[in-house]
Amino acid sequence: MTQGPLLGSPQVALQTRESLGVPAARNLATTTKTVPQLQAITPRWVLSLLPWVQVESGTYRVNRLKVVLHPDARIATLVDGGRAQVEPEALRALALFRTLDAELLERLAVRLESAHADAGTEIVPEGEFGNKFFIIARGKVEVTTISDNGKRERIALLGAGDYFGELSLGATPTGASAARTLTQSAFLTLDRAQLEALLQETPEFRQALLRALDERARLRAVANAYGEQRILVQAGQEGEVAVPTTYADYEEEPREYNLSVIQSVVRVHTRVSDLYSAPIDQLREQLRLTIETIKEQQEWELLNNPDFGLLANAAKSQRVPTRSGPPTPDDLDELLARVWKKPAFFLAHPTAIAAFGRECTRRGVPPPTVPLWGCSFVTWRGVPIIPSDKLPVHGATDQSAGKSSILLLRVGEKEQGVVGLHHAGLPGEQLPSLSVRFMGIDDKAVASYLISLYFSAAVLTDDALGVLENVDLGYYHEYA
Repeated sequence: MTQGPLLGSPQVALQTRESLGVPAARNLATTTKTVPQLQAITPRWVLSLLPWVQVESGTYRVNRLKVVLHPDARIATLVDGGRAQVEPEALRALALFRTLDAELLERLAVRLESAHADAGTEIVPEGEFGNKFFIIARGKVEVTTISDNGKRERIALLGAGDYFGELSLGATPTGASAARTLTQSAFLTLDRAQLEALLQETPEFRQALLRALDERARLRAVANAYGEQRILVQAGQEGEVAVPTTYADYEEEPREYNLSVIQSVVRVHTRVSDLYSAPIDQLREQLRLTIETIKEQQEWELLNNPDFGLLANAAKSQRVPTRSGPPTPDDLDELLARVWKKPAFFLAHPTAIAAFGRECTRRGVPPPTVPLWGCSFVTWRGVPIIPSDKLPVHGATDQSAGKSSILLLRVGEKEQGVVGLHHAGLPGEQLPSLSVRFMGIDDKAVASYLISLYFSAAVLTDDALGVLENVDLGYYHEYA
């Protein structure tokens, strides 16, 4: 006879387990672990694609043929409250005003008037080109002319810091050229009447301008198409024609690039590295993650450093604004026309590549891809477009995706292109030009390791690097 529960006691359901429970079993199991993951690590294609030159002394000197006709630079301007302004010294960026003394520059600057125009405004009508000098403080301006076939064609596309009309100011206006704004724009202007008044009240200003124009004409006669001193040769002569004598002159003060350095000190307590380094070595991971961060910073510096970074070292003649904002096939073709001698690769922010892809889709010309290092890269005209998140995106807000730049490079010393600079063979070297040195253990049993990376970059000739500027990233097309 089975005995039931005692009278008045609750019913208790007993659960019987037929195997070992998971919580208890995990106490005897070995957990499989990963090394620490760092999302900031990127492929760093720029470091792989740049040819690296060994710099023994820490200094790399770029010798060039002597430049006799220096190109104009962009004029630094400011737009405050819709009004364009310029510092007098900034006008020296224009060769015509480069030799003027400070007083004459001041008199010129106060004559400049601020103006603005909406997109699509014809600021220089046909037949009036040469009546006014423009400095663009903000926006984009298209200068056009009538071609031989009677159609209007673009002469130049200008952006902030550019200018036009200075050489024709005071001359007889031309009938075919015109200029219009592509975006809302702000300017500083000087018309013929203002210039004449300045010349009348300041005779020394007239003399200085005449000297500058004469000097410009003289230098043009002895310079080649790149502004370098011309080397005289003669071809196709018949009979006893005197062969020209010549020589190649060099810059007397060539630019020198000094290797930059990125450093960090990693500190690890010896108790941690002694007792907690299996199965993953604590010291090795501390060093690995710091080195990865240093290499990421290295790529950022190669692009953005104000001294040797590629964005800061592109010549004015090699900077191209987008025509309509988003990067179009036409814009990249314009870059290829500037860097046409063996272009190696485009470099763009991933969002800029996406924006270019949308424009290609819109036009029905999807760009082909090419496999490199096991990855698929978009190309244009056979030149790969390499992504890098180190290219800056400016002006990104909740209302705007921002703007960026796209670069095109020719690389290598032999090609007079862009090169990376480093110094391999350092004591304690772990990677070329990167060393790890043990600094000792302090009285708290903390070991210190110094990590140093030496590097720089050089643009050997101006036409080795082109930049497409003001690339809009947020434009999308609507499809039916």
